Amino acid sequence: MVRTRVGYTGGKKVNPTYYSLGNHTETLQIDYDPTVITYDELLAIFWNSHNPTRGSWSQQYKAAVFVHNDRQLRQAERSKTAISEEKTGRFFNRKIHTEIIPASTFYLAENYHHKYLLQHSPRIWADILEIYRRPADWINSTAAARLNGYVGGYSTLAKLEEEIDSLGLSSAAQADLWKTVRRFG
Repeated sequence: MVRTRVGYTGGKKVNPTYYSLGNHTETLQIDYDPTVITYDELLAIFWNSHNPTRGSWSQQYKAAVFVHNDRQLRQAERSKTAISEEKTGRFFNRKIHTEIIPASTFYLAENYHHKYLLQHSPRIWADILEIYRRPADWINSTAAARLNGYVGGYSTLAKLEEEIDSLGLSSAAQADLWKTVRRFG
C-alpha cells in the first residue's frame, strides 16, 4: 500500500461527517502501486476480510467495492462471482450481499478516525506526530499507513525486519513496535 485513508462516499450529502452522514457509507480509500500488488490481489484481500454473505444492517456500514472505471468493475464482478462459485470456498453457492458501486466523491473522515490503531500506540504515535506535524501529512503518509497495519497485526516479523529502519521511528518506538508485532506471531 502506498496510502490509506478513511472517509465517506456513495451518498449525495456534500461534506458529510460522522454525525451528519446522510446516505454515505464509511469506507477505506487505498492508493497502491500496481507493480507491487494488483487490483485482483486487493480484491482477494477484501473478500477474505469480511463476510460478504451477511446483509448490511445500515447504509453507513454496508460492505461495498467502489469502482473507478469499467476495468475495475469487470474485475470486481468477476471476483464476486468467483467466490460464490468456488466449490471448496466458504461462500460456495451462497448469496453475496456485498455491493459493487461506481465511485463518487470521497470525503475524508475526521482526523480521529485515521490511523486509529496507531493512535492507540502512544510512543509510536508520538513519533509520528513529531515527524508529521500536520494531520494532512500523517493521514497521507505511507509510513503511518504501514505502521497502522503493523500495530493491527497485518504484517509479519520478517517484513518489519526489512523496513523498520525506513519508518523514521526512535529506538524506543521501534522497541514498542517489535513488542506489538511479536504478539501477533
